[in-house]
Amino acid sequence: MRTRTARRTSRTLQVAGAGTAALLTLSACSSSDSDSSAKSGSSSSSSPKLSGTVTVFAAASLKESFTTLGKEFEKQHPGTKVTFSFGGSDSLAASITGGAPADVFAAASPKTMKIVTDAGDVSGTPATFVRNQLEIATLPGNPDKISSLEDLTKSSLKVVLCDKEVPCGSAAQKALDASSLELTPVSYEQDVKSALTKVELKEADAAVVYKTDVKAAGDKVEGVELPESANAVNDYPIALLKDAPNAEASKAFIALVQSAEGQKVLTGAGFLKP
Repeated sequence: MRTRTARRTSRTLQVAGAGTAALLTLSACSSSDSDSSAKSGSSSSSSPKLSGTVTVFAAASLKESFTTLGKEFEKQHPGTKVTFSFGGSDSLAASITGGAPADVFAAASPKTMKIVTDAGDVSGTPATFVRNQLEIATLPGNPDKISSLEDLTKSSLKVVLCDKEVPCGSAAQKALDASSLELTPVSYEQDVKSALTKVELKEADAAVVYKTDVKAAGDKVEGVELPESANAVNDYPIALLKDAPNAEASKAFIALVQSAEGQKVLTGAGFLKP
């Protein structure tokens, strides 16, 4: 009898011991999961929430696509606001080097970006995010039957160019030089949108602008392909500015511009991939 009782007692203790061990194991797992969850929560909360205003100085030809991307950025990051200053890249560069407060600069040529980098006003290295090509904008229906850059040299035509210091004007001059052509425009405009507006208002018969601007204008103008533009394709660089008031949000905006989503918007507007 004593032997059987001892055996029962031994078995009871073994079962109890096993149950205790199982409980300890479950407790340890639960504790580990809890710690892991806490670490995960801590990690996600450590990413700063973006807020405030991002001020972007951008080439006039980027107006439509960047406005779209600005709205998308605000949607993705509630509490942020993207404001733009569009214009001729050379004027924007001069404003930045003159001390105008801005976070991001997107130029229509490396030459105008260099003005800012040489002044030491850029943080990091500018990156090319798109390219653009010239096209002739004519009146709807192309009543003057313009088909080439050479046609623009006819004295009977009122032609508008961008100022030679502006990227679109510099590119147009490069194409003219490559074709050994001389053209005297009725006016030089400070940015590509101003040149295009002259045609839209029928104050000029044609203007040499970017393909993206012709596309954005819709049926207000007609575009004529410009083979000579292959010799004058503009690279567009973008950069974070050195004293950006809102650096973190600005980096995120630049990332959006360079992302697949951003590139889809830009190529949809007629820009070429970098």
